[in-house]
Amino acid sequence: MAIITISRGTFSGGKDLAQCLAQRLGYRSIDRESIIANASACGASEEKLREAIDRPPSFLDHFSEERRRYITLFQACLSEEARRDGLIYLGNAGHLMLHGVSHILRVRIVAPLEQRAHVVQENLHLSHEEALAYVEKRDHDRAKWTRFLYGVDWSDPVLYDLVINLERTTIEEACHVVSGLAAEESFRVTPESQAAIENLALSSRVRGALLNHPESSALVLEVEAKEGVVTLRGKVRNHRQWQAVEEIVKGTPGVERLVTDDLVQVLDS
Repeated sequence: MAIITISRGTFSGGKDLAQCLAQRLGYRSIDRESIIANASACGASEEKLREAIDRPPSFLDHFSEERRRYITLFQACLSEEARRDGLIYLGNAGHLMLHGVSHILRVRIVAPLEQRAHVVQENLHLSHEEALAYVEKRDHDRAKWTRFLYGVDWSDPVLYDLVINLERTTIEEACHVVSGLAAEESFRVTPESQAAIENLALSSRVRGALLNHPESSALVLEVEAKEGVVTLRGKVRNHRQWQAVEEIVKGTPGVERLVTDDLVQVLDS
């Protein structure tokens, strides 16, 4: 079974589509709030997680260790969920966080601004002008967040396998199209694609463990995982810090072996 990621603008109909697909295909359906709840159950601040995902970046965020830590934790939780196929994820950057996994069907939902503003008016009891401003602000923040993290325009159709305009297409019709495409061979799980998601989950788990430990939280290390073997690249301050990094990585569930091959430089050696 495929993993379906749904990206959409504010009040574009993504939630209704996710519910329809879950009912039709029997898939699990999760969203940003589900991931935040899972992460907070592990001791993370739910408020900080939501702020890291929602708040548009400022200039200072380029140096924000806290934001990097919470986004890494979010990705780790999402990749753990994706280890089991038959999943629908409703969120703006799911397809980017799970990059490199071939059985992911990347769907983008769009709808006219006026149509979306009308829904906002009814749901949030705003004036027409307030509703338009609300939608445009939310879209702007999401676009800015995606460009900040991944350097891409979230509306670029090249990032998706399927883009559906709900101006005239109903949710039921969109659901029919997406479910049909999800059944195609291109989006079926293969040993290679399952290995890719397992490797991604492990590397994300290791990054999260490093960022959550006070000895290594400020480090910027490149982490690669393949079949239980983790490779690190980067710099550490001294041998004591390197020993802490080794212990953290080797103690992470799923890690069978740590490889550095002189790829980690100890600055105070």
